Amino acid sequence: MKVYNTQSKRKEEFEPLVPGKVSMYVCGPTVYNFIHIGNARPMIVFDTARRYMEHKGYEVNYVSNFTDVDDKIIAKAIEEGVTAQEISERYIAECKKDMEGMNVKPATTHPLATQEIDGMIEMIQTLIDKGYAYNVDGTVYFRTKKFKDYGKLSHKNLDDLRSGNRSLLVTGEDQKEDPLDFVLWKPKKEGEPSWPSPWSDGRPGWHIECSVMAKKYLGEEIDIHAGGEDLIFPHHENEIAQSECCNGKPFAKYWLHNAFLNIDNRKMSKSLGNFFTVREISEKYDLQVLRFFMLSAHYRSPLNFSAELMEASANGLERIRNAVSNLGYLLEKAADGEMTEAEQKQLDEVMAFETKFDEAMDDDFNTADAIAAIFELVKYANSNVSSENTKAFIQAVRDEIIKLCDVLGIIAEEQQELLDEEIEKLIQERQEARKAKNFARADEIRNQLLEQGITLLDTREGVKWKRA
Repeated sequence: MKVYNTQSKRKEEFEPLVPGKVSMYVCGPTVYNFIHIGNARPMIVFDTARRYMEHKGYEVNYVSNFTDVDDKIIAKAIEEGVTAQEISERYIAECKKDMEGMNVKPATTHPLATQEIDGMIEMIQTLIDKGYAYNVDGTVYFRTKKFKDYGKLSHKNLDDLRSGNRSLLVTGEDQKEDPLDFVLWKPKKEGEPSWPSPWSDGRPGWHIECSVMAKKYLGEEIDIHAGGEDLIFPHHENEIAQSECCNGKPFAKYWLHNAFLNIDNRKMSKSLGNFFTVREISEKYDLQVLRFFMLSAHYRSPLNFSAELMEASANGLERIRNAVSNLGYLLEKAADGEMTEAEQKQLDEVMAFETKFDEAMDDDFNTADAIAAIFELVKYANSNVSSENTKAFIQAVRDEIIKLCDVLGIIAEEQQELLDEEIEKLIQERQEARKAKNFARADEIRNQLLEQGITLLDTREGVKWKRA
């Protein structure tokens, strides 16, 4: 299996640090609102990479954080007159709902920045003790000049950054020794959440958070660090500097970055009015369609989001689901018995599509070609499988399509709609949960019904429901 390493700018054979095990860190969202479809791309593509590595037999320790202390979270909290914690907890819960809708597996660990402050203070102190960081009136900065490899990931020339590209510099206060030095700890402002530290009551800089969480949950040296290409500089560059200076060893062996997502060939932005949240998309499409769309291009290629391309993805997904549904129908009609010799030969042809699928995924997770292999298998099934075949053969072909889709996180079997009596039963259970003050279970049932397209209305006459 080959992966494209941003640091070396080439595809490299993937060899984990510990045979059979993969340690993987993916930068998660800052939780101040519903996640947008730009956030969804790294979630989907790196979840798919993880699924494929598990398919190949690796044990994957997958860590993806939530940044739950940040200027945007604080601004939203002030705007609403609530605590920053209330904002972050609300949107972490909403993010998890969207992830479930996109069939993104929960990470092995989802650490929260605010719960790892002690580790951050410890790492900052180590950097000060080693001479890589300095304190100016309660603000601690990292000395970029002292780390000779600074710029090795983004391939940026530091002298050019200092002289010409002022816009790329981390905000330059006069108290810094060098304009490229970045903040590790900053004193609190009035009304902001803060934590005590040896330098000031304050909060950590963004970059130090990920370095500490990766170290705690994966170790000082990890296999894969991934995220959107917008994080290469300065975020990932700064993570390397902090981690390698603190730990005295390489931070990550492979750096993977997904390309940007554009909307109708333009960059997504609120000012252009082309900004979509995953929740908004879910009102028009099954989020499986969004996942299918995201995987229809290679993760390193820029991806253009449009209504036409989403419709094409919906049609593609339906084509696969129709084939699986048709095979299920044939299964009911087919005769029992072992596969014939001819069917065994046909099964070899079927397995050749899995080989094509694996070859595509082994080439830097080429999901576009992997989906093409699934389509070829679907075409083969539509042309070569009939009710004349044995159950064993039909089952094997159907299982193969479902298995390959599952590796991509695509659900090939349409979910059966709930019957009216099942809905009533769940509503009754929800009422009982509410009486018992088990609100978590009550919310779970409401969300379960919502996913099936059923909306609950709490009225004076009791609970009413309707299908979307």
